[in-house]
Amino acid sequence: MPDPRSIRALPGHPAPLGATVHQEGVNFSLFADHATAVELLLFDRYDQPAPTYVIRLDPQVNRTYYYWHVLVPGLGDGQIYGYRVYGPNEPQEGHRYNPAKVLLDPYARAVAYGDNWRRAEAYGEGDNARSALKCVVVDLEGYDWGGDRPLQRPMRETVIYETHVRGLTAHPSAGVACPGTYRALVDKIPYLRSLGITAVELLPVQQFDPQEGARANPLTGEPLSNYWGYAQVALFAPHQGYACRPGGRAVVDEFRDMVKALHAAGIEVILDVVFNHTAEGDENGPTISFRGLANDAYYLLAEDKSRYLDFTGCAHTLSANHSIVRRLIRDCLRHWVSAYHVDGFRFDLASALSRDDQGRPISDAPLIWEIESDPVLAGTKLIAEAWDASGYYQLGGFTGDRWAEWNGRFRDDLRRFARGDPGTVRDLAWRMTGSFDLFRKKASYSSHRSINYITAHDGFTLADLVAYNRKHNLANGERNRDGTDHNFSWNCGVEGPSDDPGVRALRARQMRNLLALLMVARGTPMLLGGDEFARTQKGNNNAYCQDNEVGWYDWSFVEAHADLVRFVRQLVALRRRHPTLTADHRMDGKPYEAMLNEGVTFHGVQLGRPDWGYYSHSLAMHLHGQEGDVGFYVIANAYYEPLTFALPADLAWRRLVDTALSPPEDIVEDEGQAPLLDAPSYRAAARSVVILQEQRP
Repeated sequence: MPDPRSIRALPGHPAPLGATVHQEGVNFSLFADHATAVELLLFDRYDQPAPTYVIRLDPQVNRTYYYWHVLVPGLGDGQIYGYRVYGPNEPQEGHRYNPAKVLLDPYARAVAYGDNWRRAEAYGEGDNARSALKCVVVDLEGYDWGGDRPLQRPMRETVIYETHVRGLTAHPSAGVACPGTYRALVDKIPYLRSLGITAVELLPVQQFDPQEGARANPLTGEPLSNYWGYAQVALFAPHQGYACRPGGRAVVDEFRDMVKALHAAGIEVILDVVFNHTAEGDENGPTISFRGLANDAYYLLAEDKSRYLDFTGCAHTLSANHSIVRRLIRDCLRHWVSAYHVDGFRFDLASALSRDDQGRPISDAPLIWEIESDPVLAGTKLIAEAWDASGYYQLGGFTGDRWAEWNGRFRDDLRRFARGDPGTVRDLAWRMTGSFDLFRKKASYSSHRSINYITAHDGFTLADLVAYNRKHNLANGERNRDGTDHNFSWNCGVEGPSDDPGVRALRARQMRNLLALLMVARGTPMLLGGDEFARTQKGNNNAYCQDNEVGWYDWSFVEAHADLVRFVRQLVALRRRHPTLTADHRMDGKPYEAMLNEGVTFHGVQLGRPDWGYYSHSLAMHLHGQEGDVGFYVIANAYYEPLTFALPADLAWRRLVDTALSPPEDIVEDEGQAPLLDAPSYRAAARSVVILQEQRP
């Protein structure tokens, strides 16, 4: 920063918002419509007890309508700053100005902090200049992208791997130089590429507050934190906690280095973005940014404006369809695409973005349509978690013509079938053929808009799904009340770890069953990171606060479960080789009922006679080959005894997969060497999945 005695403040401009580097200095612009005064605070270090220089903005010179702005010559990249904003503290009118608190710029490109950050000091009336989070001016020009750009891979070619940046490499077994960082993720690219996945979906990387929800583990006394990152404070900034180098500025290039390296390996980057709530909590929460700038604009307020409407389970909800917030979100998405080359977004609790200023559900929400039609976002993947925490469930009916949706019904129905629940065969058929029954409202729906998954970060891992009947979340400090009770899991006879060879073999088979069905189902498959090597969270189905070995990936499991890793690699490769398994089936005005049988014939143990009965536990599906490709015969037997299935007699069949066989016979790597069947039927073992391939002419 220049000598404070030489600092001048020029009028500046209201656009663009945030801190923008110009040849003559830095232009700062901030939305604070009811503010009576604004101070720009300049710091040399993020942990200073007081700013080095304070620029008080003149409302006659430095304000245009809702916006406060100033141009400061001599400043540039790396400058640390924050704001104090004065105005009415009238909660009953929706205003919560508190000039004692240093505020983050909602458009901050980076955030600087270290041991100085004290969330507790963002409450109340005391000054928190030293302990506050600080913004960093970032000049985004000059980075050498080397010709990189978003990959825009078609959805039909996509296999998603959902992972946590820190959790992927924080464990000592990861064998990386800078554990838990963007840089360390780059070190794992050869492994990710070997799996055959085409996209990583990263849990939140927008700057969040790890101290939100901080408390102690009641079982060990160890500290807990907001590990998953669903507690945003700066939506434009990469999370500083995942940087290898400290200081605030380096994180920008480290994130871009990661994206560029993933793209070079043919892997897209999808961000899990959180636009439904922030880290500021309810009316008793801290003042970090939005609350102290324009509380009544950024948040949905109750009729009693001193209270917040909560549709997120986080004590408040962003007012996503307020014009200012809509602009913030669109600008943010454009920023991540333009400045960081990301390929897509998964929107957390996306139904909360379809509520009006009183929290009422609205169809064709302005924000959703603006995102869908934005030209900068035209080539990006848009994925909705099509529900919120208050029951607004839009699965199959989310606004728009290009949004994909997390298919929670796929998860639940396949889990129920695999564990042997009655009345599940018809639902299995719908899920395996594109879930057209769920998406019937969308006349132009295509099957790849269904994001199919068995597990995700929220819930059991795959290994825990077959090892626990109930959640074990006491370590979260919420008396086991958090996390869902509707897991549709089955422990295969023993709760938790078991040395019984029969139990262990059944669990391994059940994992293979679910993975095999996932990879041959129509839709876009998503694999939870670590499931391919049986990662466990010890029965915790809500590990959001477990920044420890519960939430981290133990890479020793890759060797211990090498057979499962091999199985997943070969399944992904099988899917990617065959257009029959990746074909995009489209409704295009056809009756949704007809889509159940498009390109598929269902059978039971007898040809042409599927058993749709309540007590049926098996189904066979002949997936007819696309032009230039072969067809497949998928047998799913969730019954507790073997069943013999007749095969179409006019075709010869090779066995590619039988989950009941011991590795490496469970899956064939070389299709040309797959065993040719010499019988008109196939005996499928109890609780198994079999995949046969038509013999090539």
